[in-house]
Amino acid sequence: MRVMGLLKADKDSEAGAPPSKELMERMGAFIEEVTKAGVLLATDGLQPSAKGKRVRVAGGKVTVTDGPFTESKELVASYALMEVKSMAEAVEWTRRFLEVLGKGECEIRPLFEPTDFPPEVFSPEEAKREDATREQMKKNVKKKKR
Repeated sequence: MRVMGLLKADKDSEAGAPPSKELMERMGAFIEEVTKAGVLLATDGLQPSAKGKRVRVAGGKVTVTDGPFTESKELVASYALMEVKSMAEAVEWTRRFLEVLGKGECEIRPLFEPTDFPPEVFSPEEAKREDATREQMKKNVKKKKR
């Protein structure tokens, strides 16, 4: 099962404060371990909300709001996409990550898989289209890394 982990932002992440060299080394070693274990599929930290925008559509009207956003408890500082056997395994990796950080709160949620939808919603044609789109996404990532 694929699970998305979302690290909640705090005053330090919102201030754009860089981690210490020691923390970067500990996080690097942990990320290397999770990756070698075949669990980690993707991860990145997010810039502070001051550098972001919110886009909202309501009643056919588009509203764009510049950051920073005041409700920091609703903000995300980083994410991790994991492939795990169970939510218990996702909890264990997340617990270990938070121990490396020494603080924080993460939300972990499973991603929808094709088998979560009835066949009349996710038809073989739709599955074929999704497979092609995901292949293009992989190509996009490889292209960006060059």
